[in-house]
Amino acid sequence: MRPIPILLAVVIFVSSIFAQTRDYTRWVNPFIGTGGHGHTFPGATMPFGMVQLSPDTRIDNWDGSSGYHYSDDIIYGFSHTHLSGTGIPDGADILFMPTVGGPQFDAIAGGEWENSYASKFSHANEKAEPGYYSVRLEDQVFAELTATNRVGLHRYTFPKANPPFVNITLNLKWRDKPLDAQIKVASDTRLEGFRRSSSWAKNQTVYFVAEFSKPFKDICGTTAMSTAEIEDVCKYVVGLRFDAKDQTEVLVKVAISYVSIEGARKNLEAELPGWDFDKVRADAKAAWNKELSKIDVSGGTDEQTTNFYSALYHTMIQPNVFNDVDGRYLGHDRKIHQLPGYEVQKPARKQGLNVQLPSKALANARASASEQYTVFSLWDTFRAAHPLYTIIDQKRTVDYINTFIRIYEQGGRLPVWELWGEETDTMIGYHSVSVIADAMAKGIKGFDYDKAYAAAKHSAMMDHHGLAAYKKRGYVSGEDDNESVSKTLEYAYNDWCIMSMGAILFNTRSFATGKKPENDPYLKSLSDDIDYFRRRAGNFENLFDPETRFFRPKRNGGFIKPFAPQEVTFHFTEGNSWQYSFFVPHDVSRLMQLMGGEKKFVEKLDELFTTESKLSGREQPDITGLMGQYAHGNEPSHHIAYLYNYAGEPWETQHRVRKILDEFYKNAPDGLIGNEDCGQMSAWYVLSASGFYPLAPGDKRYNLGAPLFKQVTFNLENGKKFIVRAPNVSSTNFYINSAKWNGQRQAVPYITQDQIASGGVLLLDMTSAPSENAFQYASTSSVYQEGLPVPIVDADRVFKDTTTVSMSSAVPRAEIRYTLDGSEPTRNSLLYAAPFPIGKTTNVKAAAFISSLHPSQIVDATFTKRSNDWTVKLNSEFNSQYPGSSYDAIIDGLRGNQNFAAGEWQGYWGKPFEAVIDLQRETEIAEVGGSFLQSARSWIWMPDRLSFEVSNDAVSYTSIADWKPAFPQTEMNGTPQEFLKTVTPIKARYVRVRAYNIGKIPAWHVGAGGDPWIFVDEIFIR
Repeated sequence: MRPIPILLAVVIFVSSIFAQTRDYTRWVNPFIGTGGHGHTFPGATMPFGMVQLSPDTRIDNWDGSSGYHYSDDIIYGFSHTHLSGTGIPDGADILFMPTVGGPQFDAIAGGEWENSYASKFSHANEKAEPGYYSVRLEDQVFAELTATNRVGLHRYTFPKANPPFVNITLNLKWRDKPLDAQIKVASDTRLEGFRRSSSWAKNQTVYFVAEFSKPFKDICGTTAMSTAEIEDVCKYVVGLRFDAKDQTEVLVKVAISYVSIEGARKNLEAELPGWDFDKVRADAKAAWNKELSKIDVSGGTDEQTTNFYSALYHTMIQPNVFNDVDGRYLGHDRKIHQLPGYEVQKPARKQGLNVQLPSKALANARASASEQYTVFSLWDTFRAAHPLYTIIDQKRTVDYINTFIRIYEQGGRLPVWELWGEETDTMIGYHSVSVIADAMAKGIKGFDYDKAYAAAKHSAMMDHHGLAAYKKRGYVSGEDDNESVSKTLEYAYNDWCIMSMGAILFNTRSFATGKKPENDPYLKSLSDDIDYFRRRAGNFENLFDPETRFFRPKRNGGFIKPFAPQEVTFHFTEGNSWQYSFFVPHDVSRLMQLMGGEKKFVEKLDELFTTESKLSGREQPDITGLMGQYAHGNEPSHHIAYLYNYAGEPWETQHRVRKILDEFYKNAPDGLIGNEDCGQMSAWYVLSASGFYPLAPGDKRYNLGAPLFKQVTFNLENGKKFIVRAPNVSSTNFYINSAKWNGQRQAVPYITQDQIASGGVLLLDMTSAPSENAFQYASTSSVYQEGLPVPIVDADRVFKDTTTVSMSSAVPRAEIRYTLDGSEPTRNSLLYAAPFPIGKTTNVKAAAFISSLHPSQIVDATFTKRSNDWTVKLNSEFNSQYPGSSYDAIIDGLRGNQNFAAGEWQGYWGKPFEAVIDLQRETEIAEVGGSFLQSARSWIWMPDRLSFEVSNDAVSYTSIADWKPAFPQTEMNGTPQEFLKTVTPIKARYVRVRAYNIGKIPAWHVGAGGDPWIFVDEIFIR
């Protein structure tokens, strides 16, 4: 037995030497994802660097979110900040553009340049590799870009010019809305300044220092060099002229900082004191090779290898370092903070100048010091990107979590979707806790577990984004907030993460002290928390419909009807019920029980992948990459293929995973089936191509799938190697016949972080047919049935004479106790036995009880008797996504809240709202009006004008009121408002109401020129 370990050691040693010399960057194609809906950019950046120096080919729109799209043929310039694969445009700060010939100063209007300096280009003259980008523009200027962490370096090679000068334009007005800017002329080779703008990040300031390798002769068409003089000419856009008698080159170094101009100066001095472009490019390539060498793959096709390393590259673009070289950074309290571990070095005097002398000790200290990071697309990246970092980049994982803790301390809560020092609140859940729980479960040290737990618990107890209702009801109802189903399911998973964090702290403390909760207040508090969050982790059951076996939205205690699982509505986040009905990653065992057992669960999974792919409902461009209703182009589907492992059919996981790997990732600009989303789309590929995937971050297990390569070697930070070998894998051999871990049978279809961290070899024997004997046991997931789901209460929300109330529970043996007087139900309240009628407006409260379990939370439903017998005829057609509670919602007495998707609002797009109300009899009218909603952030505005007319024959109408409601168009958040008008009393039977929209969306709005919405929930006739 001795020769095997020796041989293994030799193989590992040889592969280690090979990894150190291999050029991994040759396998990276930065253009992957720049077409289609990938939203990536091809420019120069360092791993997780502050600068992303890339060409901009688009001003805005969804597919231009990164600033670049492969279908374009115009470059507007090269800017220094870009987002990789997001769905909202931002960044593209500090744009430079080289041109030849005379400066087009005739294009200056009002002290600002238009985009007259833009240039056509061809992809045939374009090149990109990690840390480098080049393009030859139409006027034959050859532009090259490279970067350090905080400095972008441009090299522009100009052709012979006639007249003999060339130009470089600096644009601080480019793309998003500028709030302020400043350009200072520090010398004839240096500009300094800042740009403050508002877009996705509402108040982003980027400071910059730009140094040129040659002096510029004039600026903005004048030889004036004072800052005061040029600000009068052009505050946001300047043109610099350089002499160029012969073919020449001009280099530009641009350092940025989110702290100050002084910070940008320090970044420039520390990272790029010289002008050696080729050395900077080589250093960037070396940095990328170091990062990419963390995983070494072999035995795949060239296409697979390119897809793999391009994916790994994309996982290393963001998050981005946010602090300057001296450790200073902008906090979420908008104050400047200092990171520990960055000693302030006193400047030495040399030739009358302040200079920073190099210090090896200081450099070493900075290398080991914590960094502050930004750009956390956590709703996406918690699923696979951050678990990948726990394997190959634990130091940055620690930095990320310490960043989270600082954000909590300075901003009041953990980040949700953090961007450049601001919380955008773009997506749902509080998935910082997933990243933290995952690191704690895997034993990663370097952050304060207690602080992290306190921050997670605090974030879970807040009241924003439906959390108040979630805590009260056990679920988010449709009237509480939009995306109610998705929020409920993701909050339940997040709560399991917090429960798991508490359990780790409890076990650690209990083991260290030998104490029990009854004699240790801290342990008692943790024990109570664990019980509380365990019950919350089961809240997903409150939206499960046992009849259809889907998770469905509720309103007023019952499921919303009609229901179609393929319909895309505002009750789901970028998805529908098909995709979200499998999001219970922390409790798959219970999900299988709800679905009817393993066999029914597999049938449901099969149906997901094979049913018709057609979607209905609202337009949602993020739902792409469809296999049936499985949508790989968006993150809620990413774990689903691995669920077969829990139902005892791992070969189905292997089959589905291989199909996704082969069909949805290509070596082409449109090679990503959906948004890259800051590394998540690519992280799925990296891990799945390696043969495993983390279904539930916070659990140290990774489910096995189908590897693409004959060998994948993870070179770990602890010096060990984790190797996945599949020597006979091929396009047809993608089923696992057997698995061995360090020579011993792997009996379960998963591996753990402990196995990975300890190093070793996972040997997979691949075959062309499914193998039912590959593993002895299925993957398992705990059942957290500590409490009961709430009862389902159903009746007509609004009724004329009587309605019938019915109740049911997903747990047949549960008793349902209820009240009709508004009091809280107890075990002694009325026992539900059969449907019963009500004939007046009634508040029904109900709860489910079983003696062995915690009772359910209370469902609260109000059924309203109509106060009138009016009818309505709608002369405008409402949008199918916003029908209100019924066709006659505008006269039913139900009132909408600030949430436009809550269900009471009727929405009309791009046209006036018009309706005729039949009062059924001649009635004296003294007041008219309506209740409308404005949420300019969602393209919804108050009416510009309201008009009321009356008639007794529904043919001839007389105007009784016509006015312009006064409401500010700039109100962005959801705001309901009543508009009433007293009129001279008049008798009539019919009332015609019209609400006119504001016309086209105003120029200041991101949707400028588009059609606005009108939302109405009630018309008043008194």
